[in-house]
Formats: sequence, C-alpha cells, structure tokens
Amino acid sequence: MAGLVPAIHVLDAPKFVDARDKPGHDELLGQSQKLSCPGASGTRVLRWRTFAARLYCPDALTQAVVMSEMLSVDQLWLSVRREADHALARDPVFGAALAAAIFDHPGFAHALAHQIGARLGRGAEDRARFERIARETYVAAPELIDAASRDLQGIAVHDPATTALLPPLLNFKGYVALQAWRVSNRLWREGRNDLALLMQSLSSDQLQVSIHPSASIGTSVFLDHATGIIIGAFAVIGDEVTILQNVTIGRKQCEPDRAPRIGRGVLLSAGSSIIGNVSVGDFAKIGAGAAVEHDVPAGCTAVGVPARLTNCPELATHFEP
Repeated sequence: MAGLVPAIHVLDAPKFVDARDKPGHDELLGQSQKLSCPGASGTRVLRWRTFAARLYCPDALTQAVVMSEMLSVDQLWLSVRREADHALARDPVFGAALAAAIFDHPGFAHALAHQIGARLGRGAEDRARFERIARETYVAAPELIDAASRDLQGIAVHDPATTALLPPLLNFKGYVALQAWRVSNRLWREGRNDLALLMQSLSSDQLQVSIHPSASIGTSVFLDHATGIIIGAFAVIGDEVTILQNVTIGRKQCEPDRAPRIGRGVLLSAGSSIIGNVSVGDFAKIGAGAAVEHDVPAGCTAVGVPARLTNCPELATHFEP
C-alpha cells in the first residue's frame, strides 16, 4: 500500500502555555483534522495533530510533525524532560517520582530501562536486574530505542485523551509491556529463550499483557488500556496498529505453525479474537467482540460472531472459506 501521508507539510505551531486558550486554536485543529490520505477504504482522516497544538507545555516544538516524520530520540527525550520540568513546577509532590523516573537518567534508553525494571520486578533486586538487562539490550540493539520512540509518539497520535509524551511513558502499562516485549524478542533471537519467556511471564503477571517473544510487531503500535491482551507465538503485527483491551491473537491447535498476520493501521477493538491462519489487511477494523477466523480484506470492517464483513471497498462482502 502506498504511504499513509501524501505531500502534506508544515503547519506553524505557535508557542503558548495552553493550546486550548490560544485564539485560533480551533482553526488550527480544523486544518490538521482536514488532512486526509488515500486508503483502502477511500479517504482516511488523519488524527495526527501537530505536537505544538497537542502538547500543553510552552516549550513544544515550533514545527508541526506529520505522519511521515518522527522526532529523533534526542528530540523526544528533550521534550519529555521539559514536560517533566513543567509537571514538577505545577505540583512539587511529583518531585521524587520524577527524579527516579526522568531526572536521574542521562537519556531515553536509561529512563525506559528503569520503567521496565520498575514494572516487571517484584522486589528491589528483581527491578535492578531487569533494568540492567534492558540497558544491556539497548546498547546491543539501539534500533529498539528508535522503535520505542516511535511507539511513544504513536500514542500521542492515536489517543485523543493524551496531550503529551510524559504521561504514557510513566503511566501507560501497555507502552511498558510493549517495550518489555521488544527486549524479550531480542533475547529470543539471541537464543536466550528462558530469559525471554520469563519476561513474558512477568509482563503477563504484572501488566496483564502476554506477548510471546517469537511474535513480530512493527512500530507506532498502541496497546490501549492494555488489560487482557494476548499475542501468541509467530503472530505478525504491522506498523500503526491499535489494540484495545481483551484482544486475543493466536493460532489454532490444528495449525500450530500458522499464526495471524495483522496489516498496517489496523484497529482491533475490545474483546476481539483473531485466530488461526488469518490475514487482516491494511487499515481494516475489527469490531468489539468479533471472532475472526477468515481473512479480512484491506479497508474492511469485520463484526460479529462469527465475524462478517461490512463497509468494504471491494465488491466482495463475505468471507471465502
């Protein structure tokens, strides 16, 4: 599929403390919301808004970011640090927590490793151990930090309730679970299977998200609410996918070597199940509680038990067994 974003360029981003109080804010958001792109289902309205219009801190970047561009890791860390400074100024009670989570760390990789250790570890020794494992993994595979940066920015893109980068980094367990999986996936590919499976088990216990280390997941992925999410072995998930709570993606017992494949920009709504040798096409939507056991073409919506197709851009609106 062609790239999500056509030739859409910069919206200048004014500097102000609260974007909602700035005259002309509605017009700015109106412009950004009108940006659209061709997709399998026709025109897909972009929910990307400029960071300057969405971040509440006065130091928001002065250039809009479009879907084809992402902040560098250094830029993202600078933005997170600035948000933390403003959060501390607004409410000093957060001082100790922000020091441990943000201010005590020299960069994004160290801060993220701390979050993984803090969430997975059951005691001080465990927390230190998993933080060290994550840091060592990031040194060996710096591309994981680039992926984590894109995941964090993807939350700001796709979650209308999120206005900044700091809250999901500190408080969204789905984000931490996904980054813990990225570390476990690297360990799995290095042949350290037992440690990788231990991290999966702890993520399931502590965060209620179970992702097998052998799965393959793209970037800018958002695990929304992130309770009861199960992604089984060998599943493939593309970029910019949003997965809500209680979603299951797994194999059939009769086809243990065949796992679902989820395309780019797919929405998997709460309680949905995608089971077996199934392909879900780019920008498809799976409705809440749907049970999918057959392919879903790009741009289609699948609803019900068993799932049926609707709103398809193609003539076929039924599953081919």
